[in-house]
Amino acid sequence: MKVFQKKYLALFIMVLTVVAVTAQTDTNSVAASDVKPAKKKQKKKKKVKLPSIDLSHWKVTIPEGKGKGGAISVAPPEILQYATNETLKPYMYNDSTSGALVFYAFPTTATTANTKYSRSELREQMVPGNDNVNWTFPQGGTLKAKLAMDEVSRDRNGKYHRVIIAQIHGRLTNEQKELIGQKDNNAPPILKIYWDNGKIRVKTKQLVNPAVSSKGILYKEAWKDDKGKNFQEEVGFGKFNLEVKVSDGKMVVSLNKNEFFVYDNPSIKRWGIFENYFKAGNYFQSRDEGAYAKVKFYELSVTH
Repeated sequence: MKVFQKKYLALFIMVLTVVAVTAQTDTNSVAASDVKPAKKKQKKKKKVKLPSIDLSHWKVTIPEGKGKGGAISVAPPEILQYATNETLKPYMYNDSTSGALVFYAFPTTATTANTKYSRSELREQMVPGNDNVNWTFPQGGTLKAKLAMDEVSRDRNGKYHRVIIAQIHGRLTNEQKELIGQKDNNAPPILKIYWDNGKIRVKTKQLVNPAVSSKGILYKEAWKDDKGKNFQEEVGFGKFNLEVKVSDGKMVVSLNKNEFFVYDNPSIKRWGIFENYFKAGNYFQSRDEGAYAKVKFYELSVTH
Protein backbone atom coordinates (compact mmCIF):
# COMPACT_ATOMS: atom_id res chain seq x y z
CA MET A 1 0.00 0.00 0.00
CA LYS A 2 2.80 2.37 0.88
CA VAL A 3 4.57 1.55 -2.37
CA PHE A 4 1.38 2.32 -4.28
CA GLN A 5 1.01 5.70 -2.51
CA LYS A 6 4.62 6.65 -3.22
CA LYS A 7 4.21 5.67 -6.87
CA TYR A 8 1.12 7.84 -7.32
CA LEU A 9 2.63 10.70 -5.32
CA ALA A 10 5.65 10.75 -7.64
CA LEU A 11 3.36 10.63 -10.67
CA PHE A 12 1.28 13.54 -9.27
CA ILE A 13 4.37 15.69 -8.70
CA MET A 14 5.55 14.94 -12.24
CA VAL A 15 2.19 16.06 -13.69
CA LEU A 16 2.24 19.30 -11.68
CA THR A 17 5.74 20.07 -12.94
CA VAL A 18 4.74 19.55 -16.59
CA VAL A 19 1.65 21.75 -16.16
CA ALA A 20 3.71 24.52 -14.52
CA VAL A 21 6.37 24.48 -17.25
CA THR A 22 3.70 24.47 -19.97
CA ALA A 23 1.87 27.36 -18.35
CA GLN A 24 5.07 29.36 -18.07
CA THR A 25 5.93 28.62 -21.70
CA ASP A 26 2.47 29.69 -22.83
CA THR A 27 2.66 32.87 -20.77
CA ASN A 28 6.01 33.77 -22.22
CA SER A 29 4.71 32.98 -25.70
CA VAL A 30 1.69 35.26 -25.28
CA ALA A 31 3.78 38.07 -23.81
CA ALA A 32 6.22 37.85 -26.69
CA SER A 33 3.41 38.02 -29.24
CA ASP A 34 1.97 41.08 -27.54
CA VAL A 35 5.21 43.05 -27.83
CA LYS A 36 5.09 45.41 -30.83
CA PRO A 37 8.31 46.47 -32.49
CA ALA A 38 9.30 50.04 -31.58
CA LYS A 39 8.57 52.57 -34.28
CA LYS A 40 11.53 54.49 -35.57
CA LYS A 41 11.27 58.15 -34.71
CA GLN A 42 10.92 60.23 -37.81
CA LYS A 43 12.94 63.41 -37.94
CA LYS A 44 10.73 66.45 -37.90
CA LYS A 45 11.08 68.56 -40.99
CA LYS A 46 12.25 72.06 -40.24
CA LYS A 47 9.66 74.65 -41.10
CA VAL A 48 10.77 77.16 -43.68
CA LYS A 49 10.10 80.72 -42.55
CA LEU A 50 10.18 83.68 -44.89
CA PRO A 51 10.41 87.38 -43.95
CA SER A 52 7.26 89.47 -44.01
CA ILE A 53 8.58 92.07 -46.45
CA ASP A 54 7.11 93.32 -49.72
CA LEU A 55 10.00 94.47 -51.92
CA SER A 56 7.86 95.77 -54.78
CA HIS A 57 8.56 99.40 -53.76
CA TRP A 58 12.24 99.11 -52.85
CA LYS A 59 15.53 99.01 -54.70
CA VAL A 60 18.72 97.73 -53.09
CA THR A 61 22.32 98.94 -53.34
CA ILE A 62 25.10 96.45 -52.57
CA PRO A 63 28.88 96.69 -52.02
CA GLU A 64 29.58 95.39 -55.50
CA GLY A 65 30.45 97.41 -58.60
CA LYS A 66 33.07 99.73 -60.05
CA GLY A 67 34.49 102.20 -57.56
CA LYS A 68 33.04 105.34 -55.98
CA GLY A 69 29.62 106.07 -57.37
CA GLY A 70 29.54 102.71 -59.12
CA ALA A 71 27.87 100.53 -56.49
CA ILE A 72 25.33 98.19 -58.09
CA SER A 73 21.64 98.84 -57.50
CA VAL A 74 18.79 96.46 -58.30
CA ALA A 75 15.23 97.77 -58.53
CA PRO A 76 11.81 96.17 -59.07
CA PRO A 77 10.94 93.84 -60.66
CA GLU A 78 14.44 92.25 -60.60
CA ILE A 79 14.79 92.66 -56.83
CA LEU A 80 11.80 90.36 -56.31
CA GLN A 81 14.02 87.48 -57.50
CA TYR A 82 16.78 88.26 -54.99
CA ALA A 83 16.82 84.67 -53.71
CA THR A 84 18.03 83.41 -57.08
CA ASN A 85 19.88 86.51 -58.29
CA GLU A 86 23.57 85.56 -58.34
CA THR A 87 24.66 89.19 -57.94
CA LEU A 88 22.47 89.84 -54.90
CA LYS A 89 22.71 86.47 -53.12
CA PRO A 90 25.98 87.18 -51.26
CA TYR A 91 24.60 90.42 -49.79
CA MET A 92 20.85 89.94 -49.49
CA TYR A 93 19.38 86.55 -48.66
CA ASN A 94 16.80 84.70 -46.58
CA ASP A 95 17.50 83.10 -43.23
CA SER A 96 14.74 80.50 -43.52
CA THR A 97 15.28 79.26 -39.96
CA SER A 98 14.50 82.58 -38.27
CA GLY A 99 12.34 84.03 -41.03
CA ALA A 100 14.54 87.04 -41.71
CA LEU A 101 15.94 88.91 -44.69
CA VAL A 102 19.68 89.31 -44.09
CA PHE A 103 21.72 92.27 -45.33
CA TYR A 104 25.49 91.67 -45.39
CA ALA A 105 28.02 94.45 -45.90
CA PHE A 106 31.75 95.01 -45.56
CA PRO A 107 34.20 97.67 -46.83
CA THR A 108 34.72 97.57 -50.59
CA THR A 109 35.71 100.09 -53.23
CA ALA A 110 32.15 100.08 -54.57
CA THR A 111 30.24 102.92 -52.89
CA THR A 112 27.58 105.44 -53.82
CA ALA A 113 28.70 108.89 -55.01
CA ASN A 114 28.48 110.79 -51.72
CA THR A 115 30.07 108.44 -49.21
CA LYS A 116 33.17 106.44 -48.43
CA TYR A 117 31.19 103.62 -46.79
CA SER A 118 29.73 100.48 -48.34
CA ARG A 119 26.17 99.29 -47.89
CA SER A 120 23.55 96.61 -48.50
CA GLU A 121 20.59 98.92 -48.13
CA LEU A 122 17.07 99.35 -49.45
CA ARG A 123 15.87 102.62 -50.95
CA GLU A 124 12.15 103.36 -51.10
CA GLN A 125 10.61 103.83 -54.53
CA MET A 126 7.02 105.10 -54.48
CA VAL A 127 6.82 104.21 -58.16
CA PRO A 128 8.75 100.94 -58.71
CA GLY A 129 11.90 101.54 -60.72
CA ASN A 130 11.65 105.34 -60.48
CA ASP A 131 13.71 107.53 -58.09
CA ASN A 132 12.02 110.74 -59.23
CA VAL A 133 8.73 110.29 -57.35
CA ASN A 134 9.12 110.95 -53.63
CA TRP A 135 7.22 112.46 -50.70
CA THR A 136 7.36 115.53 -48.47
CA PHE A 137 6.76 115.96 -44.75
CA PRO A 138 3.38 117.68 -45.37
CA GLN A 139 2.37 114.52 -47.26
CA GLY A 140 3.66 112.38 -44.39
CA GLY A 141 4.89 108.82 -44.08
CA THR A 142 5.42 105.95 -41.63
CA LEU A 143 8.09 103.26 -41.56
CA LYS A 144 7.73 100.18 -39.34
CA ALA A 145 10.37 97.51 -38.94
CA LYS A 146 11.20 94.49 -36.80
CA LEU A 147 14.90 93.69 -36.96
CA ALA A 148 18.03 92.54 -35.13
CA MET A 149 21.77 92.88 -35.39
CA ASP A 150 22.94 89.38 -36.29
CA GLU A 151 26.71 89.75 -36.43
CA VAL A 152 29.11 92.68 -36.37
CA SER A 153 32.87 92.99 -36.09
CA ARG A 154 34.83 95.01 -33.52
CA ASP A 155 37.42 97.72 -33.91
CA ARG A 156 40.95 97.54 -32.49
CA ASN A 157 39.67 98.83 -29.14
CA GLY A 158 37.10 96.05 -28.86
CA LYS A 159 34.09 98.24 -29.63
CA TYR A 160 31.51 97.00 -32.11
CA HIS A 161 31.45 98.80 -35.44
CA ARG A 162 28.47 101.09 -35.99
CA VAL A 163 25.77 100.41 -38.58
CA ILE A 164 23.05 102.71 -39.89
CA ILE A 165 19.91 100.59 -40.02
CA ALA A 166 17.33 103.16 -41.19
CA GLN A 167 17.23 106.65 -42.70
CA ILE A 168 15.09 109.40 -44.14
CA HIS A 169 17.09 110.92 -46.94
CA GLY A 170 16.40 114.29 -48.47
CA ARG A 171 16.24 114.97 -52.20
CA LEU A 172 16.19 118.12 -54.32
CA THR A 173 13.62 118.48 -57.03
CA ASN A 174 15.01 119.11 -60.49
CA GLU A 175 13.99 122.78 -60.17
CA GLN A 176 15.79 123.13 -56.83
CA LYS A 177 18.88 121.44 -58.24
CA GLU A 178 19.01 123.88 -61.14
CA LEU A 179 18.34 126.84 -58.84
CA ILE A 180 21.48 126.26 -56.81
CA GLY A 181 23.54 124.80 -59.65
CA GLN A 182 24.09 121.39 -58.04
CA LYS A 183 25.13 118.45 -60.24
CA ASP A 184 22.79 115.92 -58.62
CA ASN A 185 19.56 115.79 -56.61
CA ASN A 186 21.19 114.76 -53.36
CA ALA A 187 20.10 116.58 -50.19
CA PRO A 188 21.09 115.85 -46.56
CA PRO A 189 19.55 112.92 -44.64
CA ILE A 190 17.19 114.40 -42.08
CA LEU A 191 17.27 111.17 -40.06
CA LYS A 192 19.85 108.48 -39.36
CA ILE A 193 19.18 105.59 -36.98
CA TYR A 194 22.22 103.63 -35.82
CA TRP A 195 22.86 100.34 -34.09
CA ASP A 196 25.66 101.59 -31.85
CA ASN A 197 27.31 99.08 -29.49
CA GLY A 198 23.98 97.49 -28.61
CA LYS A 199 22.04 100.74 -28.34
CA ILE A 200 19.80 102.50 -30.85
CA ARG A 201 21.09 106.00 -31.60
CA VAL A 202 19.17 108.69 -33.46
CA LYS A 203 20.68 111.69 -35.26
CA THR A 204 18.99 114.47 -37.23
CA LYS A 205 19.97 117.67 -39.01
CA GLN A 206 19.73 121.25 -37.75
CA LEU A 207 19.95 124.54 -39.56
CA VAL A 208 23.21 126.41 -39.01
CA ASN A 209 21.23 129.64 -39.31
CA PRO A 210 17.50 129.26 -38.54
CA ALA A 211 16.83 132.48 -40.49
CA VAL A 212 18.44 131.23 -43.72
CA SER A 213 16.67 132.18 -46.96
CA SER A 214 14.43 129.85 -48.97
CA LYS A 215 17.23 129.46 -51.50
CA GLY A 216 20.07 129.17 -49.00
CA ILE A 217 18.29 126.38 -47.15
CA LEU A 218 18.73 124.13 -50.19
CA TYR A 219 22.52 124.00 -49.83
CA LYS A 220 24.07 121.14 -47.84
CA GLU A 221 26.19 123.69 -45.99
CA ALA A 222 23.02 125.16 -44.46
CA TRP A 223 22.65 122.02 -42.33
CA LYS A 224 24.68 120.41 -39.54
CA ASP A 225 24.34 117.25 -37.45
CA ASP A 226 22.67 117.49 -34.08
CA LYS A 227 24.39 115.89 -31.08
CA GLY A 228 22.31 112.73 -31.37
CA LYS A 229 20.85 110.67 -28.54
CA ASN A 230 20.38 107.05 -27.52
CA PHE A 231 17.27 105.26 -26.42
CA GLN A 232 17.67 103.93 -22.89
CA GLU A 233 16.84 100.31 -23.70
CA GLU A 234 19.78 98.18 -24.79
CA VAL A 235 18.70 95.92 -27.63
CA GLY A 236 22.03 94.11 -28.05
CA PHE A 237 21.61 91.29 -30.56
CA GLY A 238 17.92 90.72 -29.83
CA LYS A 239 14.88 91.60 -31.94
CA PHE A 240 13.44 95.07 -31.64
CA ASN A 241 10.78 97.23 -33.27
CA LEU A 242 11.34 100.63 -34.84
CA GLU A 243 8.74 103.10 -36.00
CA VAL A 244 9.33 106.43 -37.72
CA LYS A 245 6.34 108.68 -38.31
CA VAL A 246 6.56 112.05 -40.05
CA SER A 247 4.00 114.74 -40.68
CA ASP A 248 4.06 118.43 -41.49
CA GLY A 249 6.74 119.94 -39.22
CA LYS A 250 7.07 116.88 -37.00
CA MET A 251 8.99 113.61 -36.77
CA VAL A 252 8.54 110.88 -34.13
CA VAL A 253 10.92 107.93 -33.70
CA SER A 254 9.98 105.11 -31.32
CA LEU A 255 11.67 101.96 -30.01
CA ASN A 256 9.54 98.95 -29.09
CA LYS A 257 6.51 101.24 -28.67
CA ASN A 258 7.97 102.14 -25.31
CA GLU A 259 10.37 105.05 -25.85
CA PHE A 260 9.74 108.03 -28.10
CA PHE A 261 11.85 110.86 -29.50
CA VAL A 262 9.73 113.75 -30.79
CA TYR A 263 11.26 116.32 -33.16
CA ASP A 264 9.19 119.44 -33.85
CA ASN A 265 11.84 122.14 -33.71
CA PRO A 266 12.18 125.07 -36.17
CA SER A 267 14.61 123.08 -38.37
CA ILE A 268 12.14 120.20 -38.78
CA LYS A 269 9.36 122.64 -39.50
CA ARG A 270 11.35 124.10 -42.41
CA TRP A 271 12.34 120.70 -43.79
CA GLY A 272 9.05 120.50 -45.66
CA ILE A 273 10.60 122.03 -48.79
CA PHE A 274 12.57 118.82 -49.51
CA GLU A 275 11.45 115.58 -51.08
CA ASN A 276 12.28 112.44 -49.06
CA TYR A 277 12.55 108.69 -49.20
CA PHE A 278 13.00 106.00 -46.56
CA LYS A 279 16.03 103.73 -46.43
CA ALA A 280 16.55 100.52 -44.43
CA GLY A 281 19.19 97.82 -44.20
CA ASN A 282 22.91 97.71 -43.49
CA TYR A 283 24.84 100.92 -44.16
CA PHE A 284 28.16 99.85 -42.64
CA GLN A 285 30.15 102.63 -40.95
CA SER A 286 33.70 101.33 -41.08
CA ARG A 287 36.59 100.98 -43.50
CA ASP A 288 38.59 98.68 -41.19
CA GLU A 289 40.15 95.69 -42.90
CA GLY A 290 38.21 92.50 -42.18
CA ALA A 291 35.23 94.40 -40.74
CA TYR A 292 31.67 93.35 -41.56
CA ALA A 293 28.08 93.26 -40.33
CA LYS A 294 24.91 91.26 -40.89
CA VAL A 295 21.53 92.80 -40.11
CA LYS A 296 18.30 90.79 -40.03
CA PHE A 297 14.94 92.28 -40.98
CA TYR A 298 11.85 90.25 -40.05
CA GLU A 299 9.28 92.86 -41.00
CA LEU A 300 9.43 96.10 -42.97
CA SER A 301 6.63 98.30 -44.26
CA VAL A 302 6.05 101.89 -45.38
CA THR A 303 2.78 103.80 -45.69
CA HIS A 304 1.91 107.30 -46.91
